[in-house]
Amino acid sequence: MYKRLSIVMFPFLLLALIGASVWGYLEHQEKNTILIKAENQYQRAFHDLSFHMDKLHTELGNTLAVNSVSEPSYRKGLVNVWRLTSQAQSDITQLPLTMLPFNKTGDFLANMANYSYRMSVRDMAKQPLTETEMKTLSALYDHSAEITKEIRGVQDKVMTNNLRWMDVELALASEKENHDNAIIDGFSSVDKKVGAYEELNWGPGSMSSLSKNKISMLSDNDMTAEQIKQKAAQFLGQSDTSNMQVVENGGNAPENQSYSVVIPGGKGGSDQVQMDYTKKGGQLIYFMKPRDVKTSKFDLRQARDIANEFLDQHEYKDMSAVSYDQYQNIANIIFAKREKDVIVYPQQISVKVALDTLEVLGLQAGDYIYGQVQRNIGQPKITAAEARKQLSPNMKVTGETLAIIKNELDEEVLCHEFIGKMNNTMYRVYVNSDLGIEEKIETIRPDQAEAAAGAAK
Repeated sequence: MYKRLSIVMFPFLLLALIGASVWGYLEHQEKNTILIKAENQYQRAFHDLSFHMDKLHTELGNTLAVNSVSEPSYRKGLVNVWRLTSQAQSDITQLPLTMLPFNKTGDFLANMANYSYRMSVRDMAKQPLTETEMKTLSALYDHSAEITKEIRGVQDKVMTNNLRWMDVELALASEKENHDNAIIDGFSSVDKKVGAYEELNWGPGSMSSLSKNKISMLSDNDMTAEQIKQKAAQFLGQSDTSNMQVVENGGNAPENQSYSVVIPGGKGGSDQVQMDYTKKGGQLIYFMKPRDVKTSKFDLRQARDIANEFLDQHEYKDMSAVSYDQYQNIANIIFAKREKDVIVYPQQISVKVALDTLEVLGLQAGDYIYGQVQRNIGQPKITAAEARKQLSPNMKVTGETLAIIKNELDEEVLCHEFIGKMNNTMYRVYVNSDLGIEEKIETIRPDQAEAAAGAAK
C-alpha cells in the first residue's frame, strides 16, 4: 500500500520541488535585478557628482579669468556656477548618505548656489562685483579644487577596488558606530575639511546670515520654562499649568533656541495641544489643536472673520487676509501685516479654523515674528497709473494697492500690487514702485480670488 502511495505521490512531490526551485530562482533573479538597478543608479549619481564638481571648479576659474567690467561674461559664468552647483546638490540627494554626516558640504553648496544666483540676476552695470565678492569667488575656486580632489580620490578607490554603494547603504544601516568603508571614510573626510573652512562672506541673502538675522529680530530677555507655561496659559485662557510639559530645543545655537509646550488631551492624546515659543522674548511661533472636523457648516468668509477677531484678541493688530484655502473641512487663512495702507507680505500669519464650529485650531506665526523690522516706508516714485503700463493691455484690473515683497535678491521692495484677470485666470502682479519694473507675477486660484481682491482695494 505504501509502495503504491509513494508511486502516486512521487510525481506530485517532484513537480512541487521543481516549482519551488523555479520560484526561488525567479525571486532571486528579481532581487538581483533590483539590487543591480539600485547599484547602477548610485554609481551614476556618484560619477555625475565628480563630473559636476570638476566642471564647477573649471567654471569658477573661467569666471575669474574674464575682466570684471565684462558684464555678459560674468553673468554667464555665474549662471553656469549656479546650474552646476544645483546639479551637484541633486547628485548628492540620490546617494545613500542620509545617515552619514554630510550636512556641512550640503550647506556649503547651498550657499554657493544662492550666492551665484543672486550675483547673476542683479544689474551689474549699476552694481558691479565688489572686492569682497571677488575674494569670495576666489575662495570658492580654491575650495572647489580641494573638494574635487577629495571626491576624485574616492572615485579612484571605487573604480580600482570595484567598491559597491550597496555596501555603503548596508554599513550605514548597521548599528556599528565604526564603519570600515572607503566610500564612507572619503565622504566623511570631505565634510570634515569643508567644516574647517574659514567663514565666507556670503552676503545678506545667505543661509547663515538669514539665521543670524532671525535671532536679531527678537527683543527682550531669555524666558524660563515656567514663564513660557504662564504665556501658554494666558494664550489658552486658562489658569492651571500643572498638566503642561515644556521641552527646551536648539542646544547652543541661539537662532534655533525655543520651547515646545505640550498639553495632553483626552481620547488617547490625539487632541493634545502643541505650542512652540521663542526662547528669547517668549513669542508664540506655532499653535496646534488637532481634531477631526467631519462637517462644514460655515463658509470661508465666516472663518476669515473669526480668524481676524482671534488675531485682534491676541495682539496681532492691523492684519489683512490675503489668501483663503480649505482642506478636509478646515479653513486656512493667511494674513499679512498692514502698515500705512501698505501690505507687508514678509510678515505673515496663517490661521486654521474648523468649519463645523468656527474654532481656531492652529496658528503659524514664524514669518510674522522674524519679519518684525523697523521699516521706513517711503512714497513711491512712480504712480499706480505709470506702473499699470507694465501690465498686459488684455488684463482687466480689479484691485490695486501698495505692497512690500521680497525680490529674487531677498531684498524688501515697495511695489504697486495689481489684481487682474486675463484668459479666465486671476493674477497678482507686483511692479517696483521706484524702478517701474515687474518684480513678480503670481497666479491666484479661484477660491483665493475674493481674499486677494479684498486685500488689494
